[in-house]
Amino acid sequence: MTQENKNSQNPENDEKNHVTGQRLIVNGREKEWEENIITFQQVVILAFGNYDPNPNKVYTVTYDRGPHKNPEGSMVNGNTVFLKNKMIFNVTATDKS
Repeated sequence: MTQENKNSQNPENDEKNHVTGQRLIVNGREKEWEENIITFQQVVILAFGNYDPNPNKVYTVTYDRGPHKNPEGSMVNGNTVFLKNKMIFNVTATDKS
């Protein structure tokens, strides 16, 4: 058996080579995210499962515990932020009726 075959059969080696991405906290629930940035719409989808473009629906997104580039703040549609593991997002949806 070659060294390459030995490594591929060892689960410890597989875990070390597997990149899991970021773990984000969205509305108090842990979510996996594979990229280093996230858009406003992607945060809303993580929170609610979909994004409704209806102009009568307003989403509010705030975040905390981010990286030095954007440690905290709010997002509007079209915004993108850099991520840090365990970054916190709070998302609300309101109908303008």
